[in-house]
Amino acid sequence: MFTLSSLLALAAPETASVENYKIPSSDDQYQKTKSWIEDSPDADYQHASAAAIEAFRDIKYGVRIHWGPYSINGQGNTSWPFLGLTYEQKQAYEEMYKTWNPTNFEAEEWMKLFKDNGLKMFAITANHHDGFIMYDTKTRVKKRVNWTAPGGPVLEDCDLAYSIMETPFHRDVLKELCDAGHKYGLKIDIYYSHPNWYNADYRPYCYHPLAFPAAKKHPELYGNSLSKNAVMVSAPTPEEEARMMAYHRQQLTELLSNYGKIDLICLDMWLGNEVWPLMRQEMKDLRKIQPDVMFRARGVGNYGDYYTPEAFVPGDKSNTEMPWFCIYPYGKWFSYIRNDQFKGTAWIINNLTDIVAKGGNFMIGIGADATGSFEPQVITAIKEAGAWLKVNGEAIYATRPREGDLWKEGDTIRYTRTKDKQTIYAISRGGPGQVLNLKTVEPKPGSEIYMLGWPKPLEWNYNQATGLNILRLR
Repeated sequence: MFTLSSLLALAAPETASVENYKIPSSDDQYQKTKSWIEDSPDADYQHASAAAIEAFRDIKYGVRIHWGPYSINGQGNTSWPFLGLTYEQKQAYEEMYKTWNPTNFEAEEWMKLFKDNGLKMFAITANHHDGFIMYDTKTRVKKRVNWTAPGGPVLEDCDLAYSIMETPFHRDVLKELCDAGHKYGLKIDIYYSHPNWYNADYRPYCYHPLAFPAAKKHPELYGNSLSKNAVMVSAPTPEEEARMMAYHRQQLTELLSNYGKIDLICLDMWLGNEVWPLMRQEMKDLRKIQPDVMFRARGVGNYGDYYTPEAFVPGDKSNTEMPWFCIYPYGKWFSYIRNDQFKGTAWIINNLTDIVAKGGNFMIGIGADATGSFEPQVITAIKEAGAWLKVNGEAIYATRPREGDLWKEGDTIRYTRTKDKQTIYAISRGGPGQVLNLKTVEPKPGSEIYMLGWPKPLEWNYNQATGLNILRLR
């Protein structure tokens, strides 16, 4: 990593803004919801402040942990396989929480690992689409499916939280993680799924395993996202639909009220046109609880504060002023899978440097197992990337991309710069050889060039024909 100091004239530090605050039109979830979510938020809606946006852009490197009942069997991609299970398997899945007892879980241990190795934030699932709640919610599920009832699945009344507080573990892991995260100075991101496949009041929103005839006839009202093998049942009553939205609102209110400062809420998927007016008002009201929380744009369109390329890295710099966080699983999928295939430390560093050079943040996705432990290979990679950041983090954290197309040279060079534009960092993603040649940087006379981790300035020369040549240490 090479530091090129005092190369540009003094410039005022940048500040964040919400001009052109739009999700890129290519974003897949924007495409799913654009028919009912207006492009321009209501005039009385406030996004997070410029200071919160600036702090978001400074993060650069974080981790997302998917953890829930799906971690018990370790066989699939979070709760998504649920939709393809047989009735008997669905019933068994929804009973698994009764065995949930992650006796190895230690929030302090997780947070210390992240803090010591350069991770600036963590995200944790409050719930996934399966509807299981990983914290001490006071909400109650009032209607669910009995998948193995005689004659086929039927709706039945119930009264339970369907949460970790009804497991043998009986601990609010979200509170323990938030408390430890605050202690170690990490930013906190709570993942929250809009749809809920356990709570029958949510039928048929967003791939719900239950549907009804009118939903099939008018899919545009429900996000064009009906489960292919949904069981046909009666439509929800107006009372059930109102109860669904009250349940949704109360849970997000709990998350923003009971766990201290929350920096990000990672909304996922969507509901639909039928309930968008209630969802819009909910967003306005939630904003009043913690005005500076950054909401992920999924399911709320441009009422969100950031968007997330997922499991791919954009090929170029962002085409919007909206901040972004690339979320990418370190293994095959986001949650714990037995005998997973991990991508390696070089993959983390190469993606981090590429994404930061483009102006984004990078979040690696990992999963804890049923005991609350991470795979040894995951811990090793986090520590190895942390060792690299201890030397080179100056070129990553709180930096900004160079202007225009100057964020890279070919496949091997990535650039970042300080906010005051006084220092440029050239990141060589591979051995520089005897001489590192840079064609888009012209140092001012007297500039000093350093390699991070080495105390003395390096020798260099420049001419118009060959560009900047930085001589290798001898």
